[in-house]
Amino acid sequence: MITESALLQNRYFDSVFLMRVAKLLNGQPGIEQAALVMGTPKNVQILAEAGFDDIDQLGATSNDLVVSLRSEVVEQARSLIDDLERWLVRDSSRPTMQAVRSVEQALTQHPSSNIVLISVPGEFAAREARQALSHGLNVFLFSDHVTVEDELSLKRLAQEKGLLLMGPDCGTSIIGGVGLGFANAVRRGQIGVIGASGTGTQEVTSLIHRWGSGISHAIGVGGRDLSDAIGAISTFQALDALERDLNTSVILLVSKPPGAATIALVNERLAACSKPVVTCYLGDTDGSLPGIQNATTTHNLDYAATAAIRLAGGIRVDEESPVSPDPLQRDQRKLKANQKYVRGVFSGGTLCYQAQQVLRDSGLTVHSNEPLVKGMELADSSTSVEHTLVDMGADEFTEGKPHPMLDSKQRVQRILAEAKDPQVAVLLLDCVLGFVAAEDPGGDIAPAIAEAQKIAKQRGDTLSVLVSVCGTEMDSQGFYSQVDVLEKAGATVFKSGFQAARFAAALITGRD
Repeated sequence: MITESALLQNRYFDSVFLMRVAKLLNGQPGIEQAALVMGTPKNVQILAEAGFDDIDQLGATSNDLVVSLRSEVVEQARSLIDDLERWLVRDSSRPTMQAVRSVEQALTQHPSSNIVLISVPGEFAAREARQALSHGLNVFLFSDHVTVEDELSLKRLAQEKGLLLMGPDCGTSIIGGVGLGFANAVRRGQIGVIGASGTGTQEVTSLIHRWGSGISHAIGVGGRDLSDAIGAISTFQALDALERDLNTSVILLVSKPPGAATIALVNERLAACSKPVVTCYLGDTDGSLPGIQNATTTHNLDYAATAAIRLAGGIRVDEESPVSPDPLQRDQRKLKANQKYVRGVFSGGTLCYQAQQVLRDSGLTVHSNEPLVKGMELADSSTSVEHTLVDMGADEFTEGKPHPMLDSKQRVQRILAEAKDPQVAVLLLDCVLGFVAAEDPGGDIAPAIAEAQKIAKQRGDTLSVLVSVCGTEMDSQGFYSQVDVLEKAGATVFKSGFQAARFAAALITGRD
């Protein structure tokens, strides 16, 4: 295996664009792995630790683009390096703006803008966010690796200026019908969402749309906002904004359980809210909303979406039915006695977290790289143990590599690895659509699904592959076309992550 690298000085590209280019290069013959990152010290260190030879000798600065290819075919890697400019051209069929290098330059082009989306290496994200706030702009901070101290400072500054900072590590927002980050195309409506989880926001907004209602705004606040370290600063601002918004009649709050000190503050604020509120604290076991008249407590994203729709005066168009016994019993009969375990390979962290909750509530003990239960963290994220659900979007899988919502290569490898374990009964997967997600996420994993079942069949087993699809028919990927390609590959497809996880739990716990 050889490494071919190139340094493009003073060439900045945002991380989402670089992920897309890396995915394209990963698909070229002879390329084992492609990495495109800005040359920050942290990124260079990550590439070196990942086995990209001599990467630290390029002399990269934070303003330079580093491109590195690992390959068994020297000529192919060198050919791609020599032709880099062709791969760095943005799709001309998509609307673009003139390139700018500062907030000031951007404002000269669009002086009426009031939101800036920041997607730069984490080392510089706080500086750019402060600059945007100083110009009176609300901030959607997509960047991760921002320190807790910087997050707290930025949110206090935004609060002082009457502005909103969404993030950091904010994956999804929908503001006035405009999707930011990994958002889905949904109709406008009366339900306002506050999300401390990107995929959780995607799931509830998509379910609300598909079940007949719509979204006024969906405000991402970042996964740490309801922690005691931050104290729900952006969440309170979002509550204030949605309470004032004439187009919002119901507010839905999605998060992991708030910190012990923060939950009391959140409860006090919800009790004073003039609009009905639905809460969904994934992983919570006690509800944590004593004596609050206008708050409805739910424990999964399906129930949260359903409650919000009903409070907004609507009716869920496909009322929930219990797990159908026919396909359940059919799949159970096909499993052998030694097939004991569920293995989940997720691109959406919230969907992985919710699935852990479903399995836990069914009496199963679940391991994960992002565990729901303390003490159940995997010793090695690359190796599953008994029931294991893995979030492939976690930092250890995405540092220096594309996010799995953009590039399924790592997920495919993990799916096939799990299929080779004769004790695995169920593979539990997600397929997430959206504005900046892969063009064909279902098609990307469909061959691996078929191959996984083939691997099991060759040893005389039947592997149950369950996939949930997050998105809508308005998404560019097409909800129903994604369902179709997955079903043709041999998967059993569910319309929500909760339904898929519940079926997986019933398969394991309902056997004689």
